[in-house]
Amino acid sequence: MEVFNQTHKVEDRNLLVVTHLCQLLTYVTGFGGLIAPLVIWASKKESIVDMDLHGKQIINFQLSLIIYALISIPMILALGLGILMLIGVCILGFIMPIVNAINASNGELPNTFGTIPFLK
Repeated sequence: MEVFNQTHKVEDRNLLVVTHLCQLLTYVTGFGGLIAPLVIWASKKESIVDMDLHGKQIINFQLSLIIYALISIPMILALGLGILMLIGVCILGFIMPIVNAINASNGELPNTFGTIPFLK
């Protein structure tokens, strides 16, 4: 008699939306926008449909924002261009999680604008 390990994945769009919106914790706590989605993704990627794809996208996006912010800090001394870049990073970091949460609620793939693909 053979026993198969059957993992049944459940479609939970609400958890995908919450995972995307957890990125906005960065504006409240300063660091929660990376940690909260990372914990949700790591714990639910095997049991929720598309959680692995959305979770990797979120982690890639958050790491990209951190790198962009770190690059913009020394550029502040170069004619103030870093301030414009930092404002752009803040706007991008606020708008893209909301857009991706809407996409997740509609069953669409997340938008990858401005994301460096660290995890594939």
